[in-house]
Amino acid sequence: MLITFGITGLIAISIAVWIKNEKKQDILFAVGGACILVYSIGIKNVIFSVLQIIFITSALAELIKKRRQ
Repeated sequence: MLITFGITGLIAISIAVWIKNEKKQDILFAVGGACILVYSIGIKNVIFSVLQIIFITSALAELIKKRRQ
């Protein structure tokens, strides 16, 4: 079950890299990051979990920044 979250997150982030629309890209980064965060917590990898939290926070901050403009 956990592997499904990891694969989904990887696919979402991979698709986001190719999308030109930055708003959609940031949303996919955040969703993909959240899926990978679930996976990393499930496998009890603290370093990977912390990195995913930073990644999600960065994606959301960029999304908020774009909404304000």
